[in-house]
This record gives sequence, structure tokens and C-alpha cells, in this order.
Amino acid sequence: MGKLFFFYSSSCCLLFFLLLCFELGSAGNVTYDARSLIVDGQRKLLISASIHYPRSVPAMWPGLVQTAKEGGVDVIETYVFWNGHEIAPSVYNFEGRFDLVKFVKTVQQAGMYCILRIGPFVAAEWNYGGVPVWLHYIPGTVFRTDNENFKFYMQRFMTYIVDLMKKEKLFASQGGPIILSQVENEYGYYEQGYGEGGKRYAQWAAKMAVAQNTGVPWIMCQQYDAPDPVIDTCNGFYCDTFKPTAPHRPKIWTENWPGWFQLFGAPNPHRPAEDVAFAVARFFQKGGTVNNYYMYHGGTNFGRTAGGPFITTSYDYEAPIDEYGLPNLPKWGHLKELHRAIKLCENLLLTSNPVNISLGHSQEADVYADASGGCAAFLANTDDKNDVTVTFRNASYHLPAWSVSILPDCKTEVYNSAKVHRPDMQPHCAPSSKKDSKSLNWEVFVEKAGIWGEADLVKSSLEDHVNVTKDASDYLWYTTRLVVTLNQNQGRSPVLMIDSKGHAVHVFVNGQLQVSASGNGTVFPFKYKKPITLKAGKNEISLLGITVGLPTAGPRYEWIPAGLTSVVIKGLNNGPLDLSKNTWTYKIGLEGEKLAIYTQGGMNRVNWVATANVPKMQPLTWYKTFVDPPTGDEPVGLDMLYMGKGLAWLNGEEIGRYWPRKSPKNGKCVEQCDYRGKFMPDKCLTGCGKPTQRWYHVPRSWFKPSGNTLVIFEERGGDPTKIKFSKRRTSGVCASASEDYPSATVHLKCPEDTHISKVKFASFGTPRGACGSYQMGDCHDPNSVSAVEKECAKRNECKIQVSAQKFSSKGNCAAGKRKLAVEVICSS
Repeated sequence: MGKLFFFYSSSCCLLFFLLLCFELGSAGNVTYDARSLIVDGQRKLLISASIHYPRSVPAMWPGLVQTAKEGGVDVIETYVFWNGHEIAPSVYNFEGRFDLVKFVKTVQQAGMYCILRIGPFVAAEWNYGGVPVWLHYIPGTVFRTDNENFKFYMQRFMTYIVDLMKKEKLFASQGGPIILSQVENEYGYYEQGYGEGGKRYAQWAAKMAVAQNTGVPWIMCQQYDAPDPVIDTCNGFYCDTFKPTAPHRPKIWTENWPGWFQLFGAPNPHRPAEDVAFAVARFFQKGGTVNNYYMYHGGTNFGRTAGGPFITTSYDYEAPIDEYGLPNLPKWGHLKELHRAIKLCENLLLTSNPVNISLGHSQEADVYADASGGCAAFLANTDDKNDVTVTFRNASYHLPAWSVSILPDCKTEVYNSAKVHRPDMQPHCAPSSKKDSKSLNWEVFVEKAGIWGEADLVKSSLEDHVNVTKDASDYLWYTTRLVVTLNQNQGRSPVLMIDSKGHAVHVFVNGQLQVSASGNGTVFPFKYKKPITLKAGKNEISLLGITVGLPTAGPRYEWIPAGLTSVVIKGLNNGPLDLSKNTWTYKIGLEGEKLAIYTQGGMNRVNWVATANVPKMQPLTWYKTFVDPPTGDEPVGLDMLYMGKGLAWLNGEEIGRYWPRKSPKNGKCVEQCDYRGKFMPDKCLTGCGKPTQRWYHVPRSWFKPSGNTLVIFEERGGDPTKIKFSKRRTSGVCASASEDYPSATVHLKCPEDTHISKVKFASFGTPRGACGSYQMGDCHDPNSVSAVEKECAKRNECKIQVSAQKFSSKGNCAAGKRKLAVEVICSS
């Protein structure tokens, strides 16, 4: 922010206004060369953060952007979500969460730059990769190749967005914050699969984007044949070895994945802060100029926006800012310190050429020096097992395995990627206060199992789910009838066999739920075989097919099928009965969806039944209740642990899909993650045998002061009496530091309006484990707890120097290798 001065002449006022606007995220001429982006003639080394505007709400945007800025971020990056904006051909939506202009202006007001990845294909674990489903059903359309229909609609939308940004003067060339734009997304992965059409399309997309005349450079990520002047960029867990395909282009990392996405029914992936920091430090050590964290705040897949299929409603991504908008510690703090250390080297990194020096078999230094005597160095140990001590410029430096030390003056280590000493807070969703926990009075409406209203389609075949629904709903009823004679059924147990291309199904026979089945995020199709109960005479088989988000990427992904392909009954006396060619009646969606009974205007269209004995484990049931907002200002989550699967709304706003599906007990979960070595999404899994997602984010801004309407649709049965709101809060804080850390200090800080009420764990020596599961090692000072209590009890914040003068260790541990680990409880 600019300093505030007061002037009295109109010309001075105008000058002040222009200067202030320039500081507030405004730029000008943006060019580039092999070393960096150049903004208004100044080279820039930039830290960027992905925050997707529709994955949070407008009330959260200023806080998210500010938290990113406080974390040392210069740029906010976002995709543009085509199917959220063009909901039908030439019908546009820029309201609420989709107010793109407001979001970009929020970035500008914070004094930050913006990278706008228009795409308009985005992947992003977003439904259909961001492309509108209606486009697939325009005859002759094939996505992402040299197809006239696709190119026409893609260019029309691209032009619409560019013109909107120009109208609001948001490109840097107009004094706005947008310094880069992106066309397409990771097409290089799939281009070969489209043959010559793919090559022509990639070249066309680049030229079409450049012709928009935005005045800022365009980028194409993972695009190995990007033509000039477009810059090809890198996506991945590591991009230090990446080189642009043309020598005059800067080295840009568009997607640095600090975590990973979550699938319903799968364990939780976890990427340690040490490894993320190592990757970023290596990138800048090797000439990088822009690093963008994808994601820095993942947010929430509200409504039915999650793709995959099977992507959870939470898109937390274990990002530096969590789903609820709180700093994810220690990751946020550890990266903030990294950004500060890199910025101390910025001028030398951008104006001098590195000299590489070998320090050992897996150790090296990159030294940036100028003629005036300025010098900065990055010392790296890429050995993924062994710590080493290296000699650099006649001084010794201890480098933990898989780490980088930064020396802004080639002498003083101000940062090491493996040495985390920022506080580690453990936010959790805690039950609300007694005032918030009063039992809810539910009203219910039960859907009919099978066809309601007039049929949408009647066919003597099993039709593709999405071809029928066109994604107007997750749900599609398939209903058929059969007559069973007494001799067919006598003494036998009929077995229903189902083949499906995905994603889930509930089987109703004569109105009763018999079985449920589903695929998973790795294998969408599934087969299912289970006994069912038939009666002599007429029987109605009603199958509720369900999608859990549409595919988001891949060659010709729009053609990936979903839905039932075979239905056979075995075990009848006259042999198998193949129902696949029976007459099937189809109905899209649910009656409650059609009537919008989750909205204020639609809820009176059905007869809700108030009851003191709320039906439990009842399928196809809508539940409605009125709630007051939870007290306080902490973020809010809806606890759905005891429900089955379905959808939820508050005041008509779509909370999203819920499904507390458990991950396999025998998964590859670990108690403690070793940050050392190359990361992959299955390296550090947690939560095996536990629900994938229990809590669902409900933004505070969606609540009215009183009389809020909570509506739940439950597919297969649950216990709504156990639904409750929880608050996202921090009750414990951890920190650790070794004697040899650049700042050998343990820093503990409780949330605002709380203090340290108890030291749960403290050990100086060789403690093991992580926050929440610390254990004493072979070497330990028995006075550790009392020493920490003396420094920290009843304080909101304290700093403890880690030194042998303050602590004494007992046991076999060498000086210089000891550390202090502390966990405290915070109370109000």
C-alpha cells in the first residue's frame, strides 16, 4: 500500500491517485527474455498463488488474498471456468462466486499481480474440465482438436473474457494487474493422441490467443511446440530441470503441487512442507523466475462442480491456506520464510550468471555474484538419505538430506528447506457450543422409488447415463418390469448381476432398496452381484444410476461412458433372465430437484411432514430444518459422519455432494512421512479405514442472522439426528527447532484471544514423531516441560531459545544434533 499524503491542488491529487493505483497491483508494459519477465522495465522474480474464485465465496476473497500476501506472495493466479460462466450458448453468468471481475479487482486492491489462465479447458479436477456439457451435444463437435465447432465456441468464449477484462482495464498494458494469460492447458500430454489435428489445433490456439492483443505475454503449460511469442511452462512436483523449448523464454513453473487432490473412498495424500520448500528452492537455484503454487488455497467444490469422477467436495489440496481460509501450518509459515530468503537474493539472481561448484557426490552450490562484490549462494544436498557437512568458501555448513540452504551473502545461512521451526497448528472441526448443539427439528419428504411424473425416454436398451441427463442431474432412473411365475421362483434365490461404466447405483425392487454399488476414483466401471427378493407376479426393478462428477481430462475424455450396460437375473428355474433389452423407462433427476425444494421459492411445492421420530436409514429422503448460525466467527463445517450419500444446501446455496465413504483399511498409509526423496501422491497417505470426508464447508456469509434453511437429500439412508455444525478451530500448537537451525528458536503462538494453558509435550534431545504424536527419544532433558512452562505459561505467544545453556540433555546425543520439540494446548 502507498503511504497516505494529502494534497490540495487538483493536479497533485491526480498525481497521487495515479501513484496509488500503480502501487495497488497495477502494472504496465510486460515483456520477457531468457532470464525473467520484465514489468515496466524491471526484472521480476515472482511468487504466485493459485486461488480459484468459484471454490470460495466473495466474502472470503479479500482475506485469502491478504493471507497469501502476508505469506510472501506477489501474484494471484486463477483459471477461468467456462462451464460456470457460459451455462448455455451465449447465456452468461458472472454472479456470486463467478464474479470474475470482482475477484481480479480484489487482487488489484491488495497491490498484487494476477495471472489469468483462460484456457478455456482447465482440467483442475473440475466437472468436465471446465468445458460446457452442452457443447458435446452440438452435432459434429470433438473437443480439443482441429474441429470447427470446438474452435468456434472456444474462440468466442476466449474473446468474451478478454473483452470483459479490457473493458474493466485489467490487463497490465492498461494499468491493470494481469501480467500473463494462458491459452489451453497441459495439451502437450495429449496432443499426439489427436494426430495431425492435434498439432494444427495447438498452433491455432496459440495464434488465436496472441491475436487478442491483450498487451501481455501468453503462456501454454506443458506445451512442447508452443510457437513464438507464446512461452511454454512447466507443471509438476519438481521443475528445477525444466528448460523452455526456446532459449529466449524465461523459466516459469505454472503448477507447483504442494499437495494433492482427494477422492471419495481413498486415503488422504500428504506432501511435507520440507519437500515443497526443497522443490521451490531448487527451482530458483537453477534459474527459475516465476513459481506458482497449485493450489495455494484449494477451497471447496461447491454443488456439483467436482469432476474426476469421485473428486471430493473438499478441494483442500493440503495447500498453504486450508479449505476454510486458515493458514495451514507449518507449511504456510515455512514457505513464507523461504520466500523471504529468496527475495533477499532477487537482484543477484536476476542480474548475474550462476557458477556451479561441486561440493560432493550429491552436493553442489550455485553461486550468483556481481562485479560490485555482491554474492548469493544456494547449497544443495540431493542425497535422499544422508545428512552431510560441506565446506564452502572455507566455512562448514550442515546440509540435511534432500535440502537446500540459502546464503544471501555467500556466508550466512538464513534458511534451510529441511529445517522447519515455524509453529505447527493443528486446526480441527470441533463441536459447536451447547448453545449451538440443540437438537434440530426435521421435516421430511420421501421421493418415489422409480419414475415420477412423465417419462423422459422409453427404450428397449440401456442408454448411456450422461447422454440422457446431459449432466442436468447426478441422477437417472432406469425402470423396467417383469413377471415372475411361482415355478420360476420356487425354492430359488434370484441373484441380480449388474455391469456399469460408472459411477454408482442403488437397486430398488418393488420400491424397496436392495443393494448399492459403485466404482472408485481409479476404476470407474464396476460389476455387482447380489441376491434380491422377487415376488410371484409383477415386479418393478428401478435402478437409480448416479454420476459423481464427470471426467476432467484425457484424450477424447468427453466420450468416456457412464451408466448401466448389463442387467441380468440368475437363479430363476428357467435360467438367466437378461433384462438389458427389456423396455426401460427413464427419468432424469429427482422430483425434489425438479421442484427446487431446497430453495425458498420451491420448498412449499411438496408436502413436508414434521415428525418427532425422524426416520433413520430411510433411502430417497429429503430432510429440512431451520437453524441459527453457530456462534462466534470461526469457519463452519457440517458434520455428515452418520449420513450415507447425497446432497446438501443452506438457504438454497449448494454445499455440495457428501459421502463419508471409508478408505480401505489395508491401504499404504504411514504414521510419519519421510520428506526425503521424490514425492508421488501415494508416498505419504493417511486416514486408511477412515471416512474420506466427514466435514463439509459452509461459508459464514451464507448464514442469515436467524431462520436459515438446511436441506439434505439422502440417497440410501443415514441418521439425520446426528448432523451438526462444527467450528474450524485450533486448540493446540506445536513447534520444533534444532541447535543448528539458522534461528535456533521455538516459536509458539496461539490463536487470537487464547493463551497457552498446558504444555502437553516438551523434550530437548532427540524427540521423534510429528505434531500430535511426539515421543521422547534416547536423549532427553527431564526438565524440558518445566522450562517451557516457565517461558510460555498463560501467554499468547512465546519464543524459546534452543541452547545447552537453557537445557541439559541426558543420554547419548551429540551437541549440535539436539532439538527441542514442544506441543501446547491453547484455551480462552
